[in-house]
Amino acid sequence: MNPAQKVRRSPEGGYARGDETRQRIIEAAIQLFGEHGFEGASTREIAACAGVNAPALQYYFENKEGVYRACVEALADDAWRTFGPAIEHARAVVRENAATEVLIDAFIRIQEAMADGAFAKASKPGRRMFFAREQAGYEPESATQILACRIRQPLNEASAALVARICGLASDDPVTQIRTFSLHGQLVVFHLAHRSTLSVLGWKSMDAEKAEQLKSTVRDQTRILLEHWSRERDARHVKDAKGAKAASKPPRSRKQARGDDDGN
Repeated sequence: MNPAQKVRRSPEGGYARGDETRQRIIEAAIQLFGEHGFEGASTREIAACAGVNAPALQYYFENKEGVYRACVEALADDAWRTFGPAIEHARAVVRENAATEVLIDAFIRIQEAMADGAFAKASKPGRRMFFAREQAGYEPESATQILACRIRQPLNEASAALVARICGLASDDPVTQIRTFSLHGQLVVFHLAHRSTLSVLGWKSMDAEKAEQLKSTVRDQTRILLEHWSRERDARHVKDAKGAKAASKPPRSRKQARGDDDGN
């Protein structure tokens, strides 16, 4: 081998380093976007936090909005790894017309995945604030579109389908939608109002034991409500069946009516 000739590194090594740098930029950007918002975080600050020079951001993402979009895509990928199995399971039990108890378990499984995702990230305030700012409508609309298409829509549709079957209503019925959002809201409030949660409960942090206490309480409340709504559904079906049976009886003639009166 000619000693003057440089030994080229394998493409795999180059790709790995590039991916690592890109991921480091994304993690730094999520933290700074969460702390300062899209307008408040500068590409120079993101580059410094990631330990790269400013041109590296342009090389990987073109501009600040490209960095932000990459952050949202990365968060969506992470969320789907958490929620995806529970959503697919929910779709399967709805297709199979499973028993009520199985439907309830499937809904609680979605909530468990939501809780695991939320409480696991409670120690990462940048991520929590990133989502809070996006939910408040302060950030680029592209973020909302990506998250809606990849995570929120599948999650909401699967959840509403379960609640609809349990309640005996249509998925797009306003009551179904309100019930679905209110059930999930039990967890969302602890995630977004993290500081208030710790203050009210007198906790310094959200460790695994405290997270399990929250999950257990919400799980019990959710099961009680879903079982109650399923009993309402069954009672409504019984009432409708009785009404249909009564309506199917032939009308009584005047002669039959007079005979009943004479017998009395």
